[in-house]
Amino acid sequence: MFSFRQLSIKHKLTLLSVLASGSALILACGAFVAYDSWTFRDALIQTIATQSRIIGTNSAASLLFGDPRSATEALAALEAEPTILSAGIYTREGKLFASYLRAGNSQDPDDKVQLPEISPEQAESHRFAASYLDLSRPIIFQKETVGMVAIRAGLQVLRDRQLRYVWIAASVLLICTLGAISVSLWFQQRISQPLLDLAATAKRVSQDKDFSVRAKAGSRDEIGLLVETFNEMLGRIQGQNQALEKARDELEERVIERTTQLEAANKELESFSYSVSHDLRAPLRSIDGFSQALLEDCGDKLDPQGRSDLQRVRAATQHMAQLIDDMLDLSRVSRGEIRRETVDLTSMVKNIAQELRTAEPDRKVDVAIADGIRAQGDARLLRVLVENLLRNAWKFTGKHPTAKIEFGIGQNDGKPVYFVRDDGAGFDMAYAGKLFGAFQRLHGMTEFNGTGVGLATVQRIVHRHGGEVWAEGKVDQGATFYFTL
Repeated sequence: MFSFRQLSIKHKLTLLSVLASGSALILACGAFVAYDSWTFRDALIQTIATQSRIIGTNSAASLLFGDPRSATEALAALEAEPTILSAGIYTREGKLFASYLRAGNSQDPDDKVQLPEISPEQAESHRFAASYLDLSRPIIFQKETVGMVAIRAGLQVLRDRQLRYVWIAASVLLICTLGAISVSLWFQQRISQPLLDLAATAKRVSQDKDFSVRAKAGSRDEIGLLVETFNEMLGRIQGQNQALEKARDELEERVIERTTQLEAANKELESFSYSVSHDLRAPLRSIDGFSQALLEDCGDKLDPQGRSDLQRVRAATQHMAQLIDDMLDLSRVSRGEIRRETVDLTSMVKNIAQELRTAEPDRKVDVAIADGIRAQGDARLLRVLVENLLRNAWKFTGKHPTAKIEFGIGQNDGKPVYFVRDDGAGFDMAYAGKLFGAFQRLHGMTEFNGTGVGLATVQRIVHRHGGEVWAEGKVDQGATFYFTL
């Protein structure tokens, strides 16, 4: 289907030039033909009117003396005018007195030539029909109407004239159209060709990303200015790309340097972790072991204060050992690659709950676990996450004779939100910002044991999975921990 928008600018210029010149020529030729037809009709009316006056003057006496023969002879003089088809002289009462019919000049060979129509009420008139002109006027003798003359003239001459002008106009239109196409083709080389070259250059830049090419400016007009501006833009982009490539190379070198430094730091951290795991554990085990031996071997020789001090030493060393383990777990969570897979959280939570019941069989805790909860993530890290949350809930419900812990799933803006809810000690929401900080505790050691690293570990695991974690709670009314992945 033809669409003007899909044409190239070259074809658009040609089409506009042809349409503009053609429209002007058609309007001019139409106006000329219409004006010529109007003037020809006016001239024909004047000619026939003159003929009718001559016939009226020559036939006035014939009407007065009742001599139709001489009137017919006067009408016969119309034979010299080829456009006249018929004529008639009528009496004052409108009766035909004499007539003239041109033989063989009917517009249609099958039709007979007819006399012109008259209207006695309107003596002087003319009327155009499809193929003829009827004109009638009174015959005046000594200022008195004695009769009427009517003439019918054919319009075939007008039709031939109009057809001839139409052919002339069509020939002129064709010649001018060819001329307009030739002129437009000449102008295209100076107007559209620079634009086509500019479009081709822009396409090459877009496809090849080669900003070193330049468009040719063939003139100093607006098109030339556009081409120069485009070339300047390409120059600036080329310079910016070179600067970006240089910056990228420098950035790659810096990344390599920083990566090397990071690898060295990680090795140092691993060495430190190894030292913490082995070198620090050994003295702690010695302190705890010898303290226990001292209590067993010499406990009866110590007073109550001495035995209490040794118990406090053992508790501090055990707490220090647990703190080291938690620090190592936190560092391991921050390293390593995430391996995503479908994890059955329902089954995982059930196993952890069973482990907690086995460790403390005397506690009465109702653990409600929703069925069919699955998530996409690293199975090892997700187990650490939910285990920390469940152990946290188990710990802070420890002072209730009966407790309830719930694991479930909800929706927030169409995304799954997992939660662990308990009815334990809860917390003051004013201090909620400290919950997930390392070594931050909202309860004293005398109330609940722990190192304050568990929730920090939960937050790091959630963040490594691209999610969020938050909590809601009230003092002595429980807490709910939410997380997304």
